[in-house]
Amino acid sequence: MNYKDLRIIFMGTPEFAVASLSALVNTGCNIVGVITAPDKPAGRGMKLTESAVKKYAVEQGLTVLQPEKLKSPEFVESLKALQADLQIVVAFRMLPEIVWNMPPMGTVNVHGSLLPQYRGAAPINWAVINGEKETGVTTFKLKHEIDTGDILMQAVLPIGDDENAGQVHDRMKELGAQALVNTVTSLAEGSLTEQPQTLNLAPSTALKHAPKIFTETCKIDWGKTVDEIHNLIRGLSPFPGAFSFLHDKMLKIYSSRKEHTQPTHSIGETVSDGKTFLKFACADGYIHVLNMQLEGKKKMMVEDFLRGYKNEWSN
Repeated sequence: MNYKDLRIIFMGTPEFAVASLSALVNTGCNIVGVITAPDKPAGRGMKLTESAVKKYAVEQGLTVLQPEKLKSPEFVESLKALQADLQIVVAFRMLPEIVWNMPPMGTVNVHGSLLPQYRGAAPINWAVINGEKETGVTTFKLKHEIDTGDILMQAVLPIGDDENAGQVHDRMKELGAQALVNTVTSLAEGSLTEQPQTLNLAPSTALKHAPKIFTETCKIDWGKTVDEIHNLIRGLSPFPGAFSFLHDKMLKIYSSRKEHTQPTHSIGETVSDGKTFLKFACADGYIHVLNMQLEGKKKMMVEDFLRGYKNEWSN
């Protein structure tokens, strides 16, 4: 079967998903419908804002559905009417079985890790937080348990020592888009063999998970090592941001530099010359703050912050 003959429904919401939808459109795939989140109030004026996927889909003249509830009879009937052969999900909500099991060729998901590692909501963040040297993308068929379906294709992505989650995200969305196009064309040709995730894991290998990021995840523990703290900072940058406190005000740190040395200050103590550097004492050295945002102020480089901030510093 030619991939252009497949009737495809695409489901996604954020910018990450746009890369995949765009790649499918540019390849000539027949997208018969796009499912995305309802418009939501945003900004100071609480103006209704469209998702990134909706904006792109409307520009391309694609049919868009924005269900409040994925199990509603009206939405399910609308989905059936599109008569899709295949559904694709990229960065969308959890689907009920009546939806993911509807098309004859099933539903394919693009996940931002090398499954079965880093199943969950924040795979990019946790791979960086854990100091991984590589991650990747996986296309797989959806089934009941989240992120456990049979693998279709995988592609590896190296992670730089100082690369943050946002930078990995931007490279990964392009890699994921290409992997998805390859998956769809191979599925149409009938040349793909689905592989259970259990075959992808050595017996002694422990599974690492990627749960949702909460506020407590973002608080820096200065009692940890320089490497652990540096990885947390870059794994939460640019959003939601790792944080600590500076003179009783919340300090978000978006980039840092490691100083491996025997610390001569107490854990968590701040050290600065008031002009060029600000660092925190850790278990085995210091973390230099590079890009930051103090509560009530805008995001800035540390030198700019220090020029306008007068206080007493530890020496």
